[in-house]
Amino acid sequence: MTRTKAVAWAGGASYLLVVGLLVGGAPRASGTVHGVGALLAASLLTGVLRRTPLLALAMTLFGSTAVVVGPPGSARTSLAVSYPGQFLSYLAMDLVLSIVVATHTRRVSVVAVAVSLTVQLLLIGGFAHGDSLTVSSVIALLAMAASCMAGLLSRERREYASALRSQEVAQAVTAERLRIARELHDMIAHSIGVIAIQAGVGSRVIQTQPAEAREALRAIEATSRQTLAGLRRTLVALRQTDRDAPVSGQAPRAPSPGLADIEGLITATAGAGVLVDVRFSGDQRPLPADIDLSAYRIVQEALTNVVRHAGTGHCRVAIDYGDEELSVDIVDDGRGAPENGAAHGFGIIGMRERVALLHGHLRVGPRPEGGFRVAARLPLPQPVAVPTEAR
Repeated sequence: MTRTKAVAWAGGASYLLVVGLLVGGAPRASGTVHGVGALLAASLLTGVLRRTPLLALAMTLFGSTAVVVGPPGSARTSLAVSYPGQFLSYLAMDLVLSIVVATHTRRVSVVAVAVSLTVQLLLIGGFAHGDSLTVSSVIALLAMAASCMAGLLSRERREYASALRSQEVAQAVTAERLRIARELHDMIAHSIGVIAIQAGVGSRVIQTQPAEAREALRAIEATSRQTLAGLRRTLVALRQTDRDAPVSGQAPRAPSPGLADIEGLITATAGAGVLVDVRFSGDQRPLPADIDLSAYRIVQEALTNVVRHAGTGHCRVAIDYGDEELSVDIVDDGRGAPENGAAHGFGIIGMRERVALLHGHLRVGPRPEGGFRVAARLPLPQPVAVPTEAR
């Protein structure tokens, strides 16, 4: 940082030195030589321009004015003739002004434009005569207008890019929050439903059937431990900032559940009093992780709703491994949609979001013959075709 600052100040001092040499060291040179020399010397202000654009603008305004006003003597009387070349030095000021307009507030930009334009027009009015006065004024106004427009376009583009990045960040945060909410809901809702059913069973039979009550308490304990372990893994994953760095005292993260873990889900649902008949069809094969997890969560949420709302002791789950899509159907013979329960919860909303993210289709609702049905269709990626020659 200190070296950059020193280079910037050295460039500013070099610019002033070059302007001084142009004004005092070459009094007989033409105005075009002075203008081009001052324009090229402005490149020495790159460091100052990056750090303080307003200071760079003041220096270029001073240097350009010095080149136009000086050198003294006979050159001063011939400014009307040499104007087109002499005023080239103000192009550097216009370039710096465009950067000031692009990087500073509107109030500062307006003041900078007003001061620069006033100084330039005063010099034109004082040293240009006849037709050159009109031409010089028009050229100065057009050059300054072009620099201001370039600065405004750069500002709008930067503001648009910043707004777009902010929107992308907000969308990413919202998507991540929804994903976490779905995971926590699907993981906890089923376990809490099972615990509630088992607790109800235990409280009713604790006096008459102690053995049955003990089984219910064991099921509550096992389900609670599994839920706590899942919550702990989720919280560790959320708090772990570096995925590759090992965290001391933490267990490795377990893989996400999938259809291969559905037996444990069925066992827990049976413990809550609902027998599940599972049928697989098609060519069972490994699935992409997102599809496998979503299918598992859909079955889990559907079984949770059966336990909590259906009022039945049996349901059917059909999983079909098709060539182009995975079909998941959960059907029960209960009392259908609850009056004021699941319609206002987040389970069905979470299922719809999961299916939508995978570009699938979801049908949820009561059946005409009674009961409730959840049907999901999840597209599967096409297998990579192998040419006959390669085979």
